[in-house]
Amino acid sequence: MSLLVVGSLALDTIETPFGKAERTLGGSATFISVSASYFTKPVRLVGVVGGDFPPEEIEFLESREIDLEGLQVKKEGKTFHWHGRYHYDLNTRDSIVTELNVFAEFDPIVPENFAKSRYLCLGNINPELQKKVYLQMKGPDLVVADTMNFWIEGKYDALMDVLQYINVLIINDSEARELSKEYNLLKAARKIQSFGPQVVVIKKGEHGALLFYESEIFFAPAYPLETIYDPTGAGDSFAGGFIGYISKTDDTSYENMKRAVIYGSTIASFCVEKFSIDGIRELTHLEIQDRFNEFKKFSDFQAIELET
Repeated sequence: MSLLVVGSLALDTIETPFGKAERTLGGSATFISVSASYFTKPVRLVGVVGGDFPPEEIEFLESREIDLEGLQVKKEGKTFHWHGRYHYDLNTRDSIVTELNVFAEFDPIVPENFAKSRYLCLGNINPELQKKVYLQMKGPDLVVADTMNFWIEGKYDALMDVLQYINVLIINDSEARELSKEYNLLKAARKIQSFGPQVVVIKKGEHGALLFYESEIFFAPAYPLETIYDPTGAGDSFAGGFIGYISKTDDTSYENMKRAVIYGSTIASFCVEKFSIDGIRELTHLEIQDRFNEFKKFSDFQAIELET
């Protein structure tokens, strides 16, 4: 089924206690579209890059059958660049450099044949741009969106406005608390649902993810990893796996969204094992399915009633 992804493309410099990668492929649209491409094709992408964006990365995206008709290339400008340094626990990071470059003037234009996409994933960008994209669409069946503390704090009214058009909101636990002004995550999710999204997915990093589907609740564990090199893009990879699987199956039921959460967690677990998108650059379907099955094994048990 048709899937449109809108977000940032970047050249990131990442430092962790385990190494450094300079001007490597990043951005929300990149991680989402590459992750989704393992489930559904083609993935349509809308974004912007500068003239310094490596041609070999364009070729890579095209090799994943990502349709780049909506990619704007500003040859006289430079691609969005972020330089971040993670602390040893990898849960905290410092932004050393943030250069928006051509992304500062990003005006998303949805090509006419993209506008009829049945599924829409809005990456972590200005909520005003998220709404602008939505208004160019021809009635998508499902809209998934991400946001962050920066927009909650700086564009609260615009975010609240766009939430009425969103079916699924994917955020982390701190963002859920800030957006809802509720500390308890169950109360936070219910409050966010009252803003518009029928489904809320709250990511808890190494502690898994919570799916709130109308009145239902599902908890997915995180995959236990011995080695984590770079958490950059894990949340976007989760979103890509999630919406990619939904698009592939064309099923938005509660049971299928539970599976989508596990597939999202599966892709995210591969992402953090290497720098940039290298962890998800050349996956096989067998690798994905094997890890998905391991997820099921980790959380599967047989209930036995206690004798009275």
